Amino acid sequence: MGSTSDKISGMGNEVSGKVKQAVGDMTDNHELEAKGAAQEAKGEAQQAKGKIKEAGKDIVDRA
Repeated sequence: MGSTSDKISGMGNEVSGKVKQAVGDMTDNHELEAKGAAQEAKGEAQQAKGKIKEAGKDIVDRA
């Protein structure tokens, strides 16, 4: 995946994770809350990966 697609996927996972956490909290479903937290963390990691790829590309382009 490219840096942009990593960041977009990451945002999607973060949002989905936050929604799952909220629904889990409202319904007292701790399993759904945990799955949401894990998905949000995955999204944060994807976004970080995209930022790293972008920074690496910028360095190569300057060289």
